[in-house]
Amino acid sequence: MGSPAIACKLLETVRGNASCDVVGVVTQPDRPKGRNLNMAPCDIKKKAVELGLLVLDPANINSPESVAVLQDLKPDLYVVLAYGQILKKAVLSIPRLGPLNIHASLLPKYRGAAPIQWAIANGEKVTG
Repeated sequence: MGSPAIACKLLETVRGNASCDVVGVVTQPDRPKGRNLNMAPCDIKKKAVELGLLVLDPANINSPESVAVLQDLKPDLYVVLAYGQILKKAVLSIPRLGPLNIHASLLPKYRGAAPIQWAIANGEKVTG
């Protein structure tokens, strides 16, 4: 589960691990981008399509329909990085091993929309 470019490297790493079977990628729906506001997929969706993976991009991951699709996939684990929606209990309880949330900063110091940028701006030597 992710959206921005930072999640692409994680997806490639997980998919490249012989002991991992990626059953799908969950991301945000296409959004208007650029000067003309043309609809465009986020970075992780483009990478997942390139890798031939199943892509789910629900407007609401917590909807009964989304929960049913996730249950049908029977994931052992979610790996979440900058997904962009709050996951409620119905979604979080699906994977056998639970969710693993990866964050780009050492929480809670740099929470919010720009954790990497603020770590750099503040001269941090170590980050998430």
